[in-house]
Amino acid sequence: MTSTIRTTNGVYTAAAGQARELTEKSVETFKQGVEKFTEQANVVAWIPEVDLTEPVTRYFEYVQQSVDFNRDLAIRWAEIVTSLYGTVRDQADKVTGIVKDQTNKVADQTVQQARKAQDLANEQANAVEEAKKEQEKQAKAAERAAARQADKEAREQYEGLTKAELSDLLAERELPKSGTVEELIERLVSADSE
Repeated sequence: MTSTIRTTNGVYTAAAGQARELTEKSVETFKQGVEKFTEQANVVAWIPEVDLTEPVTRYFEYVQQSVDFNRDLAIRWAEIVTSLYGTVRDQADKVTGIVKDQTNKVADQTVQQARKAQDLANEQANAVEEAKKEQEKQAKAAERAAARQADKEAREQYEGLTKAELSDLLAERELPKSGTVEELIERLVSADSE
């Protein structure tokens, strides 16, 4: 668009420059002719009197026509450039509208995909968390079972003993001897694990 305007301005400038040069040359030629004529008129007195009003009038009418022509040409070029600019601007507005619509569609789709991905990630994170809790639950259950088994194995050595035998074992370890058989066994098992 800018190059078209520059080209148009160049054409107008060239045409205006040529018209100016022609006008200046015509004026210079006319001036030289008048000077020669005046010099010869002084020398030759018999030359009849010439009325220069008509040629001067015609000359300036020609100059005015050239100016009018150049003005009309410049106005036409300006109208064409303005029309082209309006058309280009309308096309640019249409393209901008299409690009905005497409951008909005792509953005909406991207947001939807991101939300789906986020939902999927949340679901997977929840599944992992649930699996972790279940694993911890199973681990605790296994620990309790192991503790019960260890307690059972630790108690087995004391199960067949009498209260008196249990009291003697407690005395050897300097632990209290009072309580039921179950309490005495529990005291011995606790001492063994320390």
